[in-house]
Amino acid sequence: MLDALARHPILITGAGGSIGSALALRLRTLELPKLVLLEASESNLYALERDWAAARATGSPAATPMTPILGSVADAALMDEIFSRHAPRIVFHAAAFKHVPLMECQPLAAIANNIFATETLTRIAAVHGARVVLLSTDKAVAPASVMGATKRVAEQIVLASGGIVPRLGNVLSSRDSVAEVFARQIAEGGPLTVTDPAARRYFLTLDEAVDLLLNAAEVPTPGTLLAPVLPASHFIVDLARFMACELRPDREIAIGFTGKRPGDKETEQLWSTTEEPSPPGLDGFVRVKTALPTPAQLATGLESLRRALAARDLAGALGDLHALVPDYSPSQAVLALVRKCSPQACL
Repeated sequence: MLDALARHPILITGAGGSIGSALALRLRTLELPKLVLLEASESNLYALERDWAAARATGSPAATPMTPILGSVADAALMDEIFSRHAPRIVFHAAAFKHVPLMECQPLAAIANNIFATETLTRIAAVHGARVVLLSTDKAVAPASVMGATKRVAEQIVLASGGIVPRLGNVLSSRDSVAEVFARQIAEGGPLTVTDPAARRYFLTLDEAVDLLLNAAEVPTPGTLLAPVLPASHFIVDLARFMACELRPDREIAIGFTGKRPGDKETEQLWSTTEEPSPPGLDGFVRVKTALPTPAQLATGLESLRRALAARDLAGALGDLHALVPDYSPSQAVLALVRKCSPQACL
């Protein structure tokens, strides 16, 4: 599998994020023709370059030439320049806004970044004959959040172009993950904050997430939606108790329940009741058959959504988003924002 990847230049978007940087550092020792690392955050890109240098200093030579690029996937001119100059043939698209409560307050930003930046990347990648592997999330399944709904539209865009979409659960040790929050709260003496005692999530490690992304890049069938083979979801409160016992066995750390946040669900799923999973494969994935809009429906829906976004029309954008994702259930927080936010005032 890695031998096949090593034959092609690779582009990672969101390369300075937790998963993007872990993927880049995994690929650095392969004899790739080129690894292009695109990141919109200056500090994240700087940190990745520092980690790359540190890995080399500890005796792990990089056989792959690395090209860091500071910029946004939404910049069409930059993306066209990257593909023309560096000719990546595989793109791991990990650049997205991911924080559910924050995106409930910033829905237009989520639409612009998660949907239209993905559309820009996918369109230009198709012109240059590159395959896109979109890092998606279980929150795209019957979404209750703007983040989840925008990621579901991103799935539709990439699948329609023949790309590959692996849906992942919660990645432990990723930046600002619940495990990282718990570790910080434990270091401060507690309490640990959990939204709801019944809240359950699918968890996987950062290494497991990277393995799955590399496997996804090798899936031969274009337009394939994947879900990882995970045994069961786990109560978040059990993770909190386990981490408290492991990190501070000498004292009891209190746990407080804060209530579900806007956009949160009690449980997440890896596929919906309207999707059809296949038996698990040896690559660690279940293939998921999912209904998609026709190319004409997708194009019409995106054009209407683009007009609403340009006009800062949140009500119109929410309606267009729901038309593309009929099983999206907006939170009361988003509906309240729509009621008070005129096109002129929605900043």
